[in-house]
Amino acid sequence: MNGPLLLGVRHHGPGSARAVRAALDARAPKILLVEGPPEADDLLPLAADPGMRPPVALLAHVPAEPGRAAFWPLADFSPEWVAVRWALARGVPVRFIDLPAAHTLALGGDHGDDGDDEPEPDPEAEPEPAPPGDEKGATPRAPGAASGAARLDPVAALAGTAGHDDPERWWEDVVEHRGRPRGDGTGDPDPFAPFAALGEAMAALRAAHGEDGHERDLVREAHMRLRLREARRAYGDEHVAVVCGAWHVPALARSVKVADDRALLRGLPKARVEVTWVPWTHRRLARQSGYGAGIDSPGWYGHLFTAPDRPVERWMTRIAGLLRDEDLLVSSAHVIEAVRLADTLAALRGRPLAGLTETMDAARAVLCEGSEVPLHLVRDRLVVGDVLGEVPDDAPAVPLHRDLARQQKSLRLRPEASDRELDLDLRKDTDAARSRLLHRLRLLGVHWGSPAVPRSAHTGTFRESWRLRWEPELAVRTAEAGVWGTTVLAAATAKARSAAVAARALADVTTLAEQCLLADLPDALPVVMRTLADRAALDADIGHLVQALPALVRTVRYGDVRGTDAAAPAQVAVGLAERVGVGLPPACAGLDADGAAQMREHLDTAHHAIALLAQQEGVPGAAELPDRWRRVLRALADRERVPGLLRGRCVRLLLDDGRLADGEAARLLGLALSPGAPPLEAAAWIEGFLAGGGMLLAHDERLLGLVDRWLTSVAPHAFTEVLPLLRRTFAEYEAGVRRTLGELLRRGPAAAGGARGAGPGGLPGFGPGADAERADAVLPTLRLLLAAP
Repeated sequence: MNGPLLLGVRHHGPGSARAVRAALDARAPKILLVEGPPEADDLLPLAADPGMRPPVALLAHVPAEPGRAAFWPLADFSPEWVAVRWALARGVPVRFIDLPAAHTLALGGDHGDDGDDEPEPDPEAEPEPAPPGDEKGATPRAPGAASGAARLDPVAALAGTAGHDDPERWWEDVVEHRGRPRGDGTGDPDPFAPFAALGEAMAALRAAHGEDGHERDLVREAHMRLRLREARRAYGDEHVAVVCGAWHVPALARSVKVADDRALLRGLPKARVEVTWVPWTHRRLARQSGYGAGIDSPGWYGHLFTAPDRPVERWMTRIAGLLRDEDLLVSSAHVIEAVRLADTLAALRGRPLAGLTETMDAARAVLCEGSEVPLHLVRDRLVVGDVLGEVPDDAPAVPLHRDLARQQKSLRLRPEASDRELDLDLRKDTDAARSRLLHRLRLLGVHWGSPAVPRSAHTGTFRESWRLRWEPELAVRTAEAGVWGTTVLAAATAKARSAAVAARALADVTTLAEQCLLADLPDALPVVMRTLADRAALDADIGHLVQALPALVRTVRYGDVRGTDAAAPAQVAVGLAERVGVGLPPACAGLDADGAAQMREHLDTAHHAIALLAQQEGVPGAAELPDRWRRVLRALADRERVPGLLRGRCVRLLLDDGRLADGEAARLLGLALSPGAPPLEAAAWIEGFLAGGGMLLAHDERLLGLVDRWLTSVAPHAFTEVLPLLRRTFAEYEAGVRRTLGELLRRGPAAAGGARGAGPGGLPGFGPGADAERADAVLPTLRLLLAAP
């Protein structure tokens, strides 16, 4: 091999990585060229920094449009990473030779499937769907190339030629397990043979299929050839080594005129880009994440690359450790038997080494006792994994990212790739600062944390629960948020101010006000509240006012817990509540069924918000709100033009708050269910009155008797019309409540002479008297529990 050393690889493969290292040791080139964006050449020395721990990725983005970004992920078992580390350790110059990211991001990208590792587009950017077998990320489009051509999967094509129907399994056998140390400690005797064979195979595929959907790669290969020529002139052919996707090897070995290559590159659009290192995760390397060049089992591949010997034994030991951590019984004998079974399966299937399929089959049969449930845990935690890389502190980054990293360190909130539950007590300074940071990030669109249901039984505004999970694409979201400021506080403040001006709906402004208090943005809150007051004064829609009220009331509550000034939100909240009370009666008149259902939701929302606002101390005008609201509800309950659904709901709200005189609810129910009331209107009244739980009927035999007598008196022709409304009402009740009501109704009226404990309605067990016979029935069981004679 007198020419340049062309090392064609399949990316993120431990076998390819070992073969690259062996070939570089054997040739010892004086310069190394690697497929990647040339703008990152100055960042390559950081790969040797002790603080750099893969998986990591090169991130290129357009500063003016941070959402236009692409990643070049690298794991410790990626051939490119191994080659770069090899060169840096020996002082060999190393350069990236792929098409510059300035062109890649300006051109946009499609997906391909050639086993090549192209930049991964921003995961939230809605790329075009990839064809089956996709193994590639965004690729630059050659001028005039079709964007929808089907692309050849070289690995699948080679596996099919060899008579295998599983490309991944075939590749693992012939490449990933090749070169593993033998029993005598030796490896592959010819380090160049795998690359020569793979190069010939790719040349044959390209000769047989042509570009076959890879025409857009012609631009990239033209740039690679130009950079390769420069290195050959400077160092000589025999001193140059290239690590690139195996599909490109025939193109780099082919003789092409310089003028032709430059013609392909002429006139390409260009954008100004910035490049940096960012942490990556094994989960984002997995194909299931949507990454075009992803692999099925990054955790398994990482194990194959790092295990010094006996990989199957070490893998089974890791599985056993994971299952033991989950309190599953796994012994050393289980591990020994699982290893034996995996080796036996490999021998029966003619494989050189037990692969992932054999080890997982053995683990299912022996360690998991045939169950898929623990095996799913093994796949998630080990086969894919939650490993999160690290980058040095001195790596280039936008100022906002540096401020975020500083706060993460000071608050001891280390980013993790796995889900993490975080419970905060806002009475503690550190927890309050953590809460502010997470809320500010959410306002900026960096959703590192999402609110969760508290695991503890404690409730109250001084406790918060979060679910944290750091995803690599959050680096792009941080870069995007950098346009608002250089610190998290400044950026969140600027974003809130801008969002307040741009908000169209009143509810959006009140939600923003709540976010400002949660995130403690005192400089943004006056702007938001001024906008809120202006919008509320001009908006006459009751629905909009009601939707805006809950978030505003919550901000008043947060003021006490978080120590923030909630005087302005409280004043606006009281004004909104008063406007809702004045505008609700006319808004409820003359509504159809759909309008009444929507207004009922508004009614419940306003009722709970006003009750909560009235509980806040020190809010001017809040103490008078309950009485005003009670008068509004009573007026709606007595108004005939108001739909029955709303009138019944108003009576129920008044009853729950203790605002009705004794027996008044029964009187109003009797009027609503009188013979003169239309059955549909009466059914709607019942739906509004009984919605939200059936315990009221279970404990008040007067109301249950009224409903029962009305229902049995409905004419047959009207019963079919009211049945859907009643079924919808009672379907909301829990099964236990429905069973209790059924038992009460099954007993029917009391026998002549009355039953002990029966009330005026005739239903036993709910009257003022005690039923001694029924009460004595529990005595035997009670004596057993108390061990009494």
